[in-house]
Order: sequence, then structure tokens, then C-alpha cells
Amino acid sequence: MNRNIILIITVCVLVAGCAKESRTRYSGNPIFEGWYADPHAVIYGDKYWVYATYSAEYSDQVFMDCFSSDNLVDWVKHERIIDTDAVAWADSCLWAPAPIEKDGNYYLFFAANDVHEGEVGGIGIGVADRPEGPYADLLGRPLIQQIVNGAQPIDQFVWEEDGQYLMYYGGWGHCNVVRLSEDFSELLPFEDGTVYKEITPENYVEGSFMIKRGGKYYFMWSEGGWGGPGYCVAYAIADSPLGPFERIGKILEPDEAVSGSAGHHSLVNIPGTDDWYIFYHRRPLDETARDARATCSDRLEFDADGYIVPVKMTLEGVAERRL
Repeated sequence: MNRNIILIITVCVLVAGCAKESRTRYSGNPIFEGWYADPHAVIYGDKYWVYATYSAEYSDQVFMDCFSSDNLVDWVKHERIIDTDAVAWADSCLWAPAPIEKDGNYYLFFAANDVHEGEVGGIGIGVADRPEGPYADLLGRPLIQQIVNGAQPIDQFVWEEDGQYLMYYGGWGHCNVVRLSEDFSELLPFEDGTVYKEITPENYVEGSFMIKRGGKYYFMWSEGGWGGPGYCVAYAIADSPLGPFERIGKILEPDEAVSGSAGHHSLVNIPGTDDWYIFYHRRPLDETARDARATCSDRLEFDADGYIVPVKMTLEGVAERRL
């Protein structure tokens, strides 16, 4: 073949490759505008959804927004999917949304009122017929209000397996797990008769989350103070959803070159793959305000032995990807 023809073909291939690379779009971090924290990401149908706490003074946290995307890059904001007008017993501190779909309905577990012993508040449940709501108060009361095993009833996460539902929750350095009834209206006892099981791992503060991979349960939580620079995420691996959960190490922590106070996360797995994305909030380096928290996303990977590779926070975020 003529050398000139070979050269032309080579150049065309390189140009095509560069053009393809240049067309790759990234979400950027944060992935959408505004101060939002505690992001819980899920996949409903052919869209990604992120439910988040509106990060502001407690008295201003009277509603929640969510965001949807079909490609991880372009996000649509759905405003006030639930607010204190819809929850008669709540007056502030709507935070830590935990969404789940069941039997064609969409449920949004949330915490309200920053409840202390003897106060009204705790973990509630919203229900809607669409992911973007609006959500109505399912019970008309908190599902959990009391302080049990020292755990403030906040930061709930609902786990479903084989038609059974567990809920992990807790702040103030304590974590409980409970069983939920089929209609989410009450707590059921475990086989030993107990209703609340404390499963607090070492250094646990709040923000529990769990996945199952390779037959193992990966339980994760946030450590440090959420309003300070040292907020981070650690994890454990167990053979049972009830533990025991022995701390392995950190998987997300501040990076002085990127951002501080990184925590309260969730994970999304692309169906049919071993590709994972972590959603979390972090505080920009040029911000010191307590509530200056922004929602970000990056890739999360596992090593050959099944351990989580510590996440490298980025400014570019994640590449465009459709389901």
C-alpha cells in the first residue's frame, strides 16, 4: 500500500479517536447547583434519581427537592416533592431522604425535627405514585420517635432482600437495625424477640448505607462531624445483613486539593455490570459555612480481593452514561 495512503488512514483514525474523546461529556462536581446534602441516588426505570437534603438552617429545612437524569450529566430539578405542610407532625429539619419503590408505589423515608428524648419527631415515611411526588405522609406520625440504644432516629436506610425489609438508622454514634412490616406501618420483632438490634461499628457517627456484592454485605457509614472539615466515609464487610460489622477502613475522605468534609453517601450500580457510582456531599475549599454542602458524584471501584478502593474525588465528575 502506498505510504501516503497509509499516512492518510492513520491520521483519519487518530482524528476520529480524538473527536470521539472530545464528545465525551462529564457531569462536573457538584453535579447540580445549590447547597444540597445527604444525597441518596437510585435507579427507577431508565433514569437516575437523586434525593437530597436542602442544606440550610434547621428552621429553613422545611422541604425536599429531588433531581432526575437519563445520562448522569444533565439533571432536572423537581421542587418541593415533600414539605412540612404535608407532614403535620414536622416543623423543621427535613433531612436524609431514603427512597425505595415497592409494588408500584414510591416511598420516601425521611427524618424530621432533630428529635431528642421526649420530643415529637423522628423517622417518617412519604408515599407517592411517581418518583417526583408529591409525597403524602403515609402514617400521619413518626415510624420511630424514641431514642433506643442511644441512637437518634435519623439517617435511615431501607434494605430489601427476598421480600423482607430492614431499616438501618441512627445518629449520635449509635446504629440500630429494625424489621419493617410489609406495609411499612410498624416494626416487627426478630426471631429472638427483639425489635431493635444495635449494630454500631467502630467510629460510626451517622449516615448508614449498604450494598450486596459477591454474596457479601458492605455496610458503610459516615465518621467525624458533618459541620467540620474531617467528615468521611468508612465501611465493613459481613456475611449477614445483621453483621457483625468490623470496620475495615475509610473509602472517602477530604482531599486538600479538591474538597473537604466529604460524606453521607449512597451508591448506584449499573444493572448487569459491576460498575458503581458514589454520590456524596462535600464542602468546597473556599467555603467555611456549616451548610455550604454540594452534591457530587465519582466512580467507585473494588480491587481483586473485593475490597473497596478509596475514592478519588474529582472536579470533572463522571462521564455521560445512559441506562
